[in-house]
Amino acid sequence: MSRYVKFSVFIILFEMMLIGVFNYIIMTKSHDDNHYEKVEAKRIVRVLEADKTLLVMPEKLDLSQYKTITRVTVFDPNQVCNNSYLVESAGGRLYRFEYTIKDNLDEIIMMNVALFSILLITIFVIIYYYIKIIRPFQTMSDMTVELAKGHLTKPIKEEKSKFFGKFIWGMDMLREHLEAEKNKSFKYEKDKKTLLMSLSHDIRTPLSTIKLYAKAVADGVYETEEEKREAILGIIEKADEISKYSNEIYSISRDDIVEFDVKSNDIYLSQIIEKIEYYYKEKLGVLHISFVVEKYDNCLIKADEDRLIECIQNLFENAIKYGDGEEIRLTVREEEECKLISVINSGAKIESSEVVNLFDSFYRGSNSSGIKGNGLGLYIVKKLMTMMQGEAFLELDGEKFTATLVVRKA
Repeated sequence: MSRYVKFSVFIILFEMMLIGVFNYIIMTKSHDDNHYEKVEAKRIVRVLEADKTLLVMPEKLDLSQYKTITRVTVFDPNQVCNNSYLVESAGGRLYRFEYTIKDNLDEIIMMNVALFSILLITIFVIIYYYIKIIRPFQTMSDMTVELAKGHLTKPIKEEKSKFFGKFIWGMDMLREHLEAEKNKSFKYEKDKKTLLMSLSHDIRTPLSTIKLYAKAVADGVYETEEEKREAILGIIEKADEISKYSNEIYSISRDDIVEFDVKSNDIYLSQIIEKIEYYYKEKLGVLHISFVVEKYDNCLIKADEDRLIECIQNLFENAIKYGDGEEIRLTVREEEECKLISVINSGAKIESSEVVNLFDSFYRGSNSSGIKGNGLGLYIVKKLMTMMQGEAFLELDGEKFTATLVVRKA
């Protein structure tokens, strides 16, 4: 901010200095012009001395070529002259040279009006730039710091600037989303702790019973085989209870890992493909991966635009991470009342037996060693497509891997 202020002050002072310099030049030139009548008088003297007739009748002089001299007459000290004049000698006689001083005040005023107008425009631009760009950018800088610190409750002030208004609006939506996710995370942690406390309490009872039965058997409390058999059956029954609790924990851990808000609308397929092509054409170009989008027939489809783009992006990111970097191909074909959008890559070094598990949460294939990820990408794709009344499936043909999204036509 201080640099911007210093730069602005420098620009304003520089323009003011230019105004001063131009005024000085004009005034100096004006001062020089004020002595120009003497120069012209000397020239006329030479003309008079060269022509004896003009010495007698100087009124016949052609003064149209002179800028300041307006009249030449024989000097008469008794004659009253209200105009400015010079007295010069020519041919032994004195002559009066009447002249006018060139008035350049209008030029000076016009010049200063123009220069000060430029100065005012500069000041306006500096203030406008500060209000519309610098200050919103400062707000964005502070905002990102606050988001990084986890301060998510304070709403971001709306900015009507056409430069950053939409961006700040989007950042506020991001803040609200992060705040909702934070609250959801806190609720999840609370529910998890409550569940663990409840399960630990529920497990403690059958576990204590198992320990009692086992201790009794070890100490020889049960004398008959029938009593021992009943104790063993009791241990098995309580072990089944613990197993049931374990299955509940496993089932809960697999469900509702993430929640989504899906709103399906009628959108053109080309809207989706063009956005994907726009983003990945540059990215894959940087990675030197051949990117091919095959021709397709445009039509209306039923989907959530943002969520469908998210699904295709997940497929592309997987193709980049797990492919051989040679080529990624995007194809669209039609089947019954659906459009099948496929992302195809080569170099998929994965066993065919693993493909069926790739949609499971946290599952990662054998080719993921050393590659960052959490095993949720395809799980999210599957869930989103199901919520949009679509489908997702995978195919492996040698090392050619095809991930396909099935989208209903509108």
